[in-house]
Amino acid sequence: MSSYRPFRTAMAASALATLVALFPLASSAQERVFDVVGPFEIGGLDPSISGFVFQRMQIAETLLDSDAQGNPVPGLAERWVVSADGRTWRLAIRQGVKFHDGTELTAAGVARVLEVARSKPGVLKQAGIESITAEGNEVVIQLAKPFKPLLALLAHSSTNILAPSSFDAEGKVQQIIGTGPYRVTLLEPPQRLAAERFDGYWGAKPEIVKTTYLAAGRGETRTLMAESGDAELVFQLDPPSIAKLTRSSNLKVLIEPVPRVVLLTPNSGAGATAPVEVRQALSLAIQREGIATAVLRAPGTGATQLFAKNVPAWHDAGLAPLAYNPAAARKLLAGQGWVPQADGILEKDGKPLKLKLLTYSDRPELPLIATALQAQLKDVGIDVEVAVQNSSAIPAAHNDGSLQLALYGRNFALAPDPLVTLLNDFGNGGGEWGPLGWKNPAFDQALHALLNTDDPAEQQRQRHAAMAQVQNELPVIPVAWYRQTIAVSNAVDGAAIDPFERTFGLSKMRWVE
Repeated sequence: MSSYRPFRTAMAASALATLVALFPLASSAQERVFDVVGPFEIGGLDPSISGFVFQRMQIAETLLDSDAQGNPVPGLAERWVVSADGRTWRLAIRQGVKFHDGTELTAAGVARVLEVARSKPGVLKQAGIESITAEGNEVVIQLAKPFKPLLALLAHSSTNILAPSSFDAEGKVQQIIGTGPYRVTLLEPPQRLAAERFDGYWGAKPEIVKTTYLAAGRGETRTLMAESGDAELVFQLDPPSIAKLTRSSNLKVLIEPVPRVVLLTPNSGAGATAPVEVRQALSLAIQREGIATAVLRAPGTGATQLFAKNVPAWHDAGLAPLAYNPAAARKLLAGQGWVPQADGILEKDGKPLKLKLLTYSDRPELPLIATALQAQLKDVGIDVEVAVQNSSAIPAAHNDGSLQLALYGRNFALAPDPLVTLLNDFGNGGGEWGPLGWKNPAFDQALHALLNTDDPAEQQRQRHAAMAQVQNELPVIPVAWYRQTIAVSNAVDGAAIDPFERTFGLSKMRWVE
């Protein structure tokens, strides 16, 4: 073990040297280029795949934006109105907006982009859209039935509005031509893009002129780039690096809670974890605060329910908190017929209680949490095999039904209203990043009632009713609430963390003279 960290550091340094050699971040010493480094590869040009990268770099924009509380605010749509029956939405398109190729934003162009978006994987499929048309300067969206969170869908990165010249004849994205304050000057998927200020931008002009984005999957590599000054903003720091970087005189570390949670998701429909008692035992075996303190270096972030207090509409202070009680876990497992063997591992009908846990290293804390869970679950007789694979392994195992346990971070603010992600994850038997095989009519009824009432008090009751079902049956098991971390060079001012992770905030930063 004593040689492990130097080995990892050497590997990270080697990876950094390779990245900088292959993708030099600044083109000359005279130019000031704001370099952003994050863990996310540019997996494709279509907004449904990597739209969030172009949204965060402020290259592409959406019809709606959100304020710090997640409320919809005007974006490329200046205003909107919904019919009395809730089925017809009219959005007035902002006038005088130009794409990066000089063409004008029009309602007809927006309608075409949204039609393409709803034909592909993405959140628009939730809304039950019958048609999207243009009438004068308005985009008209006709729904089969009312869908209150529609505006949140129109703020999602999969609905980025691109110029007609971005698409080929089949509707495939060939280039990124957006309306944001920055325009693409270089695009080298999956790792890098460069952009410069778009002087024809309709809004406030940013002070930073040139910027780049580099995907660096290893947390150690990102840390070294922050330390060395090879990047002005490094997004998502691994927990062991935070204290080290905080001591640096050349940068500042920003930490803010975000609506993201580490989830342990069991198979609720088949196998050993199908009985709710086994899922409850898994939860009782988890020492959340120990993981939060020792692994995440973030005391107080052990998840006692799905949503933390920073999501007040969905956090229920009256819920009995998820607790650590290994004795109760063993009792529940014994009640399900699991008997300890000589090695301490439980067995039933001649088969050991062995589960494969899938996770990934894009978020460097996840393998560390998986190792801690492996030890904690072994303490109650559950043999866990940890498999660190690509993140795509989790939805693949979900879709083919082979998933036993999955550990991942889930962002419930992919759209500004968490209800959108909940509907996507929990609806229709569970999305690929949601429960597997979980059926709960009371939960479904609560979400249905939430969608069909305008009474704020009743909406709150239904949110709490839905969360009570999740808390009791644990189709997903909350482990820890996330805090987002970024390292920012002291060469710039104005950095802040967006709680909905929609932007890196480039347009609000400036160089320190």
